[in-house]
Amino acid sequence: MDMKKAYLKLQNGSDIRGVSLTGVPGENLTLREDEAKNIAIGFIIWLSEKLDKKPGDLVLAIGHDPRGSAPRLLDGLMDGFGLYGCKVYSCGLASTPAMFMATVFPDFACDGTVMITASHLPYNRNGFKFFTRQGGLNKGDIKAILEYAADPKLQIEKLGPAPMEGKQTHRLGKLVFEPTPADIMTPYCDHLKKLIIDGVDKGPTPLAGMRITVDAGNGGGGFFATRVLKPLGADISTSQFLEPDAMFENHAPNPEDKAAMNAISMQVLAKGTDLGLIFDTDVDRSAAVDSRGREIARNGIVAMAAALVAEDHPGTTVVTDSITSRQLTSFLEKDLGLKHLRFKRGYRNVINKAIELNEAGTDCQLAIETSGHAALKENFFLDDGAYLATKIVIKAAKLFAEGKKIDSVIESLQDPADEKEIRIPISNPDFGPYGDKVLGDLKIWAQNQPGMSLESPNYEGVRINFEPVAGAEGSAAEAKGWCLLRKSLHDPLLPMNIAADIQGGAAAIEKIMREFLSDYDELEL
Repeated sequence: MDMKKAYLKLQNGSDIRGVSLTGVPGENLTLREDEAKNIAIGFIIWLSEKLDKKPGDLVLAIGHDPRGSAPRLLDGLMDGFGLYGCKVYSCGLASTPAMFMATVFPDFACDGTVMITASHLPYNRNGFKFFTRQGGLNKGDIKAILEYAADPKLQIEKLGPAPMEGKQTHRLGKLVFEPTPADIMTPYCDHLKKLIIDGVDKGPTPLAGMRITVDAGNGGGGFFATRVLKPLGADISTSQFLEPDAMFENHAPNPEDKAAMNAISMQVLAKGTDLGLIFDTDVDRSAAVDSRGREIARNGIVAMAAALVAEDHPGTTVVTDSITSRQLTSFLEKDLGLKHLRFKRGYRNVINKAIELNEAGTDCQLAIETSGHAALKENFFLDDGAYLATKIVIKAAKLFAEGKKIDSVIESLQDPADEKEIRIPISNPDFGPYGDKVLGDLKIWAQNQPGMSLESPNYEGVRINFEPVAGAEGSAAEAKGWCLLRKSLHDPLLPMNIAADIQGGAAAIEKIMREFLSDYDELEL
């Protein structure tokens, strides 16, 4: 594989991700110090051109999650940034949203920041997320950075000879430049605490008497319990897995993971706490659990965020990803009086659509994926799991004072009676066009089938609404709900999401869909 292809394979939508530690059979290292150094240089080129600044005038910051490969990748980034004389703050263990705030807080005022993280992926993976004051980078930006990183001649053409080349040597003869140690988490935590104090308006300890369970999954989110909730009076003694652990031994730090959600649900239920909160590794996603141990995740966390936004912004538009339920749409539009735009998967897609709507004159205060990425207009459209958790805590504290629970906010939300997700591998090496053909054929087929109709508008894949066919038997008589077949954002897969309005309906819809898909030999059904 040539260098350009190797670097471009590190792109994961609007992030960079690769294998940074050995130990998993069949997974070779793809993201090491050398790649990090060149990616840093690629970011310098991209950022200096965007801001019209010389590399030596750039102020940057780097943070990381608990993964074991973070120190080496930090060294690699510094070798790249240091070569061109950038000023760099090293923020140590941090959250992704806090690293964005390093572009906002006056004491930092960074031109750009880098978070070393692979979100919820296994311990051997790592990667980078980049920010400017305008927010996270888009797919095209990441592609440009990787193209610069892969081409040493282009680096020289864009930047000229590195001013600091050969000025310092260390670490087995490699260049080394030391960043300035900095603490971003203290001002970030102070920011969240002030939001809660002002929002609850009950003095300096507005959470006194509340018992809140936080599950950080041994990722980077433990600070929310110890440095935000506890100083405000909350009892956090039932919290679990707060200590960062590079191996994530207890469960994946991921609100979409069934074992993770079960772990916090059982803890809240067993200990009788008022609220549970769970974060992913780098804290840009969160979900909740009510006092009865019931998950507020996926459609539930979308409904919760929307309900909180609706209090101050009646009638606003909520942008979600493509797999949200019909019941959620009904809750948003009929119960809350909001508008719902179901868009595409991918948190940057959802956020960018919300920004686009506002620029076009449509008020949109919330962009949120069912994965737990929630971005509010009032918070820079930053997907910040701790900020969403803060909003939930404020509401929970107000309800607690009235003798009510957080689940009352979304008590009218209905769940699908039956749902499942199936991920169908594509064996064709040219999987993109092959997937497009399957979806194109499906769209034509569904338009001519009794009991089926295409969802409109629809922005991703093919979404089919199913109604039982009068007089039919078997699956056609039991299929009531919807199905979305789409291409994966990054992998040779066709994910199929099914939700039914009646028990057993998902299996009936699945059977109908499998009958259609069975004609495609290069789908691994």
